[in-house]
Amino acid sequence: MAPLKLPRKHMPLLARDIMSSPPLTVTEKTTLKEAAKMMCENRVGSILVVGTDGKLRGILTERDVTCAASHEDKDTPVCDMPVWEFMTPDPEYVTPEAPVTEVLDKFRELGVRHLPVVDKDGKPVGVISVRDVLALIELLFRIFK
Repeated sequence: MAPLKLPRKHMPLLARDIMSSPPLTVTEKTTLKEAAKMMCENRVGSILVVGTDGKLRGILTERDVTCAASHEDKDTPVCDMPVWEFMTPDPEYVTPEAPVTEVLDKFRELGVRHLPVVDKDGKPVGVISVRDVLALIELLFRIFK
């Protein structure tokens, strides 16, 4: 059987076309408990951490929260500690104009499940998760059915 050949058409899909927006954000001083509660209430697997200037400083993911749960500090309960102690600082990101192929490359290369989308001023405007990518794949399969 010959391989399936789809017509080659330029599909200018960009990060802004598949990102979830607006992103959930917290400051570096937000407690782990507050951030985890926001993630739970909004049914998301990550929350972006911004500085007082609104620029991206880090990302707190489900994985970070899980690792934090194993942290021992005799002076302060983990849930009362600030997110900056557990977040991934200076995460990789894409711009809203990045082609989806660049987004997919970053997911694969970095081995992450969440990718911030940041504007030219360094402020978060969205997040792309594996869930967003799966929704795109499902849509494409339905189109080319």
